[in-house]
Amino acid sequence: MKIVIAPDSYKGSVSAVEAAEAIERGVRNADPSIQTILVPAADGGEGTLDTLVSATGGRKKTVRVTGPLHNDLNAEYGILGDEKTCVIEMASASGLCLVSPEHLNPLTATTYGTGQLMKQALDDGFRSFVLAIGGSATNDGGAGMLQALGLKLLDENGSSIPFGGGELHKIKKIDLSGFDQRVKECSFLIASDVQNPLVGKEGASAVFGPQKGATEEMVKILDDNLVHWADLVEQATGVRLHDMPGAGAAGGIGGAFQAFFPAQMKRGVDVVTEYAGLPQALDGADLVITGEGRVDYQTASGKTPMGVAQLAKESNVPTLILAGSVGEGTEVLYQYGVISITSMIQQPLTLGEAMKRAPQLLEYSAEQLVRTFIQPNGKRGSRR
Repeated sequence: MKIVIAPDSYKGSVSAVEAAEAIERGVRNADPSIQTILVPAADGGEGTLDTLVSATGGRKKTVRVTGPLHNDLNAEYGILGDEKTCVIEMASASGLCLVSPEHLNPLTATTYGTGQLMKQALDDGFRSFVLAIGGSATNDGGAGMLQALGLKLLDENGSSIPFGGGELHKIKKIDLSGFDQRVKECSFLIASDVQNPLVGKEGASAVFGPQKGATEEMVKILDDNLVHWADLVEQATGVRLHDMPGAGAAGGIGGAFQAFFPAQMKRGVDVVTEYAGLPQALDGADLVITGEGRVDYQTASGKTPMGVAQLAKESNVPTLILAGSVGEGTEVLYQYGVISITSMIQQPLTLGEAMKRAPQLLEYSAEQLVRTFIQPNGKRGSRR
């Protein structure tokens, strides 16, 4: 029997690599003869960089950048095993994970540090980029990132505007003269599962602003500012971002890439699984085990378990999902080759205890799942 193990990270407890290794131990406990292939995965959010670097035998470089709240911090970019492709994870420089909940403020949060990572990679000679843009703390339309690459956003006095989504209304002119010309020589693959437009009820501010600390009043300010920003971008580039699918990703940076870069947007989990070799790993497989920290109705929007299950179904391989917790709305996943969704928590535990014991819980639960899947005579269970 061959089992492919392709989980995402279980945020706050184990990385995708650590999760895959724990699940593998459980599989081996059930039956040491089972062949296992580990394909740690991600969906374009936090952890994508580490997953891609690990999958391709790459490496990372540390860069000093400006964080989302303007403080200096160390961020990283990845170099894939081909030594030609650079991975920029937005969360490393401009992410929610860098800001404590009480200090979240999308009016001032900036993507400048993400732009600094890109500039350093350009200086280091890279021209092929994968951008993982999930998990941002920002709502500045990518303005800070563009400023780091030489774009001038000028107010009525000809001065550069300050950082943050709350400052975009001050822009009177977009000056492209200093924008890094090396961008035209590059290819940018944007890993994101967000299809929201830039502005409006389904836009960046209304849908994602609250999780970044925006009050109802702030959402109105941010959305109005992005409308102003989109108007100016259309004048400068001819690209209309207002209602463009994906432009609202990561506080509007998705739109910045579509307007100012030779970029292609692709679902994050598809980018990662392709680089990690999941399609090849599925050849001859009998079962896939995937999972993440919480599986619920949002999982079907393109998160890792959904993407893995879809790919496995194309190869007629059933999928088991092993979750930290299971919420409402998971039944839709059964349409995509998933045969079971199970929580790894089988006894009363606090969240802190569960996170601390995640490797052991994953190992034990994986063992039980595989024992259930294998019939007493050693043969696999039937597919649904």
